[in-house]
Amino acid sequence: MQNTPYFLHGLDSSGSGTKGRFFSRNFPHVLCPDFAGTLADRLQQLTKLVGGRRQLILIGSSFGGLMATCLALAHPEKMARLILLAPALNFAEYRPPTHLLPTPTFLVIGKNDTVTPVDLVVPLAKATFADLHLRIEDDDHLLHATFPQLDWPKLLDG
Repeated sequence: MQNTPYFLHGLDSSGSGTKGRFFSRNFPHVLCPDFAGTLADRLQQLTKLVGGRRQLILIGSSFGGLMATCLALAHPEKMARLILLAPALNFAEYRPPTHLLPTPTFLVIGKNDTVTPVDLVVPLAKATFADLHLRIEDDDHLLHATFPQLDWPKLLDG
């Protein structure tokens, strides 16, 4: 049985931001919770939210992408796949694991992103994920041009 996908918003956003509203309108089965506080606070909230669930599909935008990655590193057995949108892997506290994470991961990042720059994030992603599918788009950090055009039915259903 496949679990419900979760959308993890960015640092200064919410589950009802632009991307959260997109999911609510087009894919209402995607849960879009709100998170607050530090990375540790947010990871504690997320861990409690997903509980004992397995086969998780986490869609993480910016800081939410960092959260998804951190949860996958802590609990790889719970993951089905990650969909990372300009993930904040360049966050000062992040360190790649000693062994590549096997979780299938689809990462989209804009080549004009100044918040999570390609030249910083992509090497960290390659040092983190064994099964990485990378798309570098002509877009910025918010991925407004790219995000709605992604093949969401395929990404969400595998």
